[in-house]
Amino acid sequence: MAGAGRGAEEGEDVVAGVSERALFARPAPASLPLALPPLQQPGKSPPADVSTPPGIPAAGAAVRLRREFGRASWPRLRNGVARASELELDRGIAFLLVPVFLACGSIAYFSLAAEPGFAKPVAVAILMSLCALVSRSCPKTHLCFMAALLCALGMLAGKVETWRAGTRMLGSEISTQITGRVVSVDQMETGRIRLTIDVTSTARPKLLYAPERVRLSARKVPAEVTAGSLVTGYARLLPPTGPVRPDSYDFSFDSYFAGIGASGFFLGNPKIVSADDRPLWAALSAAIESARESIADHIRGSIGGAEGEIAAALIVGVRAGIPDEINEAMRRTGIYHIISISGLHMALVAGTVMGLLRGGFALFPNFSSRRPVKKYAAAAALFSIAAYLVISGVVVAAERSFIMLAVMLIAVLCDRAALTMRNLAISAIAVIVVSPHEVVGPSFQMSFAATAALVGGYAGWSDRKADKARTPPPQRTLPGLLTRKLLLATGGLAMTSIIAGSATALFAIWHFQRVSPLSLFANLAVMPIVSVVMFLAVASALLMPFGFDGPSLYLMGKGLTAMIAISGWISQRSPVDAVGLISQQSVLLVAIALVIATMATTWLRLAALPFALAGLLTVSDTRTPDVLISEDARLVALPIGGGELAINRARPNEFTVDNWKRALKSETIVAPELFDSGDRQFDIFDPAQLPAGAPFYCFTGLCMARHPSGAIIAQVEDRKDAWRACSYADLIVINDPAGYDPCHNPLVLVITKRQLARKGSAAVFFDQQSATAPARVSFAVDRPYRPWHEQRKFSREARGLPPYRKPEKPTADPAQ
Repeated sequence: MAGAGRGAEEGEDVVAGVSERALFARPAPASLPLALPPLQQPGKSPPADVSTPPGIPAAGAAVRLRREFGRASWPRLRNGVARASELELDRGIAFLLVPVFLACGSIAYFSLAAEPGFAKPVAVAILMSLCALVSRSCPKTHLCFMAALLCALGMLAGKVETWRAGTRMLGSEISTQITGRVVSVDQMETGRIRLTIDVTSTARPKLLYAPERVRLSARKVPAEVTAGSLVTGYARLLPPTGPVRPDSYDFSFDSYFAGIGASGFFLGNPKIVSADDRPLWAALSAAIESARESIADHIRGSIGGAEGEIAAALIVGVRAGIPDEINEAMRRTGIYHIISISGLHMALVAGTVMGLLRGGFALFPNFSSRRPVKKYAAAAALFSIAAYLVISGVVVAAERSFIMLAVMLIAVLCDRAALTMRNLAISAIAVIVVSPHEVVGPSFQMSFAATAALVGGYAGWSDRKADKARTPPPQRTLPGLLTRKLLLATGGLAMTSIIAGSATALFAIWHFQRVSPLSLFANLAVMPIVSVVMFLAVASALLMPFGFDGPSLYLMGKGLTAMIAISGWISQRSPVDAVGLISQQSVLLVAIALVIATMATTWLRLAALPFALAGLLTVSDTRTPDVLISEDARLVALPIGGGELAINRARPNEFTVDNWKRALKSETIVAPELFDSGDRQFDIFDPAQLPAGAPFYCFTGLCMARHPSGAIIAQVEDRKDAWRACSYADLIVINDPAGYDPCHNPLVLVITKRQLARKGSAAVFFDQQSATAPARVSFAVDRPYRPWHEQRKFSREARGLPPYRKPEKPTADPAQ
C-alpha cells in the first residue's frame, strides 16, 4: 500500500503501487471534529463571544474560552466520529473486520464449557441472517447484525471442524501388538526413531476402540522402513496428555485435530510385514514422504552435524534431530522462528525466485518491454512456494503462510497491490474457514499480529512519504551511496523487528511465559545470514536433481555455523527470559488495540490508545499459583522464595518442570531430601520441624513441604497412609487411584489421583488473608467434557482402578 502516485515511473508496476486509500480520498471537511473558536483576524475586532471585557483578567477569559469550548466539543466530536466512520467504511474496513468476527466466533466456540449440538449454531446463524436481511434499510443496525452473523458462522465453522476431525483418542495406558502403515519417519536428537503410523489392526489384546493414527518411538528400525511401509511390533500406548497446568497449552486438543489418538514407544524393534494393496492417495503421500526423507538424508550427509539438521529443517521441514541446546539458545534469543517453516521462509523463497527471474528477463529488454514479465515471475514464485509446501510436509504453519503468500501473488497476477490489509484479511478468512482451531493457538495469533502490524506500519509510512514534497537527492560518491543503502537496510530491519516484536510480545508471554530481551540484536545479526542461507537453499533445491548442489550446501552449512555461533553467544549474555503469568484480559485488550491501530486509517486509530494502556496496566492482574500438581499426581511443586522451586521428585519430567519454572518465575529447582526408614534425623510426624519455605522431605512414601505462607503440603503414595497427615497438613495429594478423603475436614484440601485423572492438572491457592481459611483449587479440564477430553473418563485411574498389568503365567512346581 504505497502512497498516491508512487511508482509513476515504474512502467508495469504503476497499478500495483497505487494506494487503495487514495481511491477513497475526500476533500477536507468544512469544520474539524474538534474545532477551536474562531481566532481574531488582523485589523478586525474580536468576536463578541470570545472578547475579553474590560476589567476581567486574562485568566478569566481563558476559563470562559475553555467552558465554551467544552459546551461545543461533544456535538462536534460526535459529528467528527460519524464522518471518520463513514470514511472508514468507504475505504473497506467492514471487509477487514470479517476475519476478526469470524475469529471471535471460533474462539467463543472453543471456549464453551460444554459441547453444543449442530442445531444451536445453525439456528443462530439463520436468525442473524434474517435479521441482517430485514435491517438493510438501517445501515447501523445492519452492520451489527452482520457482525453477529459472522460470529455465528465462526462458531459453526469450529463445530464443523470438530465433527470432521472425530479423532479416536485412547483412554488408558495399554500394551498391545500394533500393525500399521508408516506415515512419516523422524530421526530424533536422542538417537531414537519416531514413527507416525496409521493403525490397521491390534492384537494381544485387540482394542475395541483403537486409535486410527499413533506416534511411536523405537530404538532401532529396519533400514528398509520408509513412508508407506507396513510394520508391526509390540508397543506401549499412552493416551494424549492434557495441560501441564491450568490455562496452559492443551496437548490433547492439538492431538485431536492432528488426528493422533495415542503416543508411546515400541517395547522391541518393529518389523516389516508383507505389503498389501493401498489406495492411490496413500501411495502418493508415501512417495512424497519418501522423497522428503531422501532429501533430508542427503542434506545431513553433505553438511553434517547440527548444521545439517537445521538445513534439513529449513528445506524439508524435518527438525526432530536439532540438538536441544541449540533449540533453547534460539528460543532465548528470539530467533527460533527461523527453524519453523512459516511466512519468513515462504517469502524468502518467493522473493528469491521472483528476483532471479526478473533479473534474467532484464537481460532481454525487447522481450521484457513487450511482455508482463512481472506476472511470469509471480506465477513461477507461486508454483515454487506450492512445491515448497508439499516438500516441507504441509505442516499447519507452512500451510497458513502459503495461503497468505498465494493471495498476494495472485493479486500481482491480477494487477492489484500485493501487500495490503485486504489481502491479509482474505488469507485470514481462508485459514479460519479451513482450520478454525488454529485461531486459539500461538502460531496463528503471533503470525497474523506481526503481519498486520508490519502491513499497517508500512502503509502509514508510505502515506506519510507520499504527502511530503520530494526534493532531488544530492549527488553522492560510491562509498557514500553504499553507506546510505546499508544504513537504510539496517534501519528497516530494526524497525521490522521492533514492530513485529511489539505486536507479538504479549501473545508470546501469554502462551510461553517468556520474552527475549536481546531479540532485536539477535535478529539484526542473524537475518542477513538467513537471507543468504535461504538463497542457497533455493539454489540447492534447483541443482540437487542434477547433482550440482555440493557447493551451495557447503556454503549453506558455513552460514548456519555462523548463525549457531551468534545465537549461542547472545544466549549466554541474555538475562532470564521467564516473566511468569499475565492476565487474560490484558491480552484481549491489547488484541483489540492492535486491530484498531492496524485497520483504521483515520484519526479513529487513536481509539487504540486507551485499550493498549488498559492492557498494559492489567498485565499483572493475575495471581500466581501457590502449588502446582501434575495430572498423574506424581509431581508436586511450590515456590519457596528466592527464585527457587521445590519439587517432590528427584527425577521429574523435564518439560513439565520447565513450564512450571517459567510460570512461577523460578530459576532454580530444589530437589527433595530423602530419608530412609532407619534415619532418625527427621521425625516425619512432627510438622513443627518444617520451617516456612522448606523444600520437600520424603520418607517411606510420604513427602512434606511448607509453603512460605506456613501451609503444609503432603504427598502420599498409598491411600492407607493419608489419614496420618490429616492432623497437620493443609493440602494432601494422594497418588493412589483408589484414594479418598480420609480427613472429612473442610479446612484440609485433599486431591486424589482419581480427581486429577478426570479433571487434569491442578493449581492450588492458599488464602493470603486468613490462615484458617481452606485452600482453593483450579483444575485444567472442566466437565462436561469436550470431544478432545472425552477419553479421560475411560482411563483406569478415572474409574478408581490401578494400572493394567498383564497377569503372570503360573510357574510349574519343580517338586512335581
